[in-house]
Amino acid sequence: MNTTDPISDYLTRIRNAILAKHDRVDVPLSKLKLELSGILRDEGYIRDFDVVEEQPVGKIRLFLRYTPDGTPAITRIARVSKPGRRVYKKAVEIGPVLNGIGLGIISTSRGILTFDQAKREGVGGEVLCELW
Repeated sequence: MNTTDPISDYLTRIRNAILAKHDRVDVPLSKLKLELSGILRDEGYIRDFDVVEEQPVGKIRLFLRYTPDGTPAITRIARVSKPGRRVYKKAVEIGPVLNGIGLGIISTSRGILTFDQAKREGVGGEVLCELW
């Protein structure tokens, strides 16, 4: 499947899997999605991920995280910058998401970073998504 916005597709697959209470979800493989998956794992929003090599395109298998009572770790996930409306922030404009409870992910000249990492390094960029 060819999509014009692979990041939106990635986020929508995660959102739909959580709504359906799935344990895992597969998304098409790309370097950008691998970096996003690493951030989600490191920040505790997913349990883990694996790369599944297939032809012609591999997949990333994300293992979603839920609390013991079944509440998902991700309650909201949204694309901020879209193909029709790009959103950029300077390092000084980057603030906390949901008063520090949420996570913002930004594409910078130093790679894909969380808002906290970008602020520490003093770099801005394109705001990819926010979640909590």
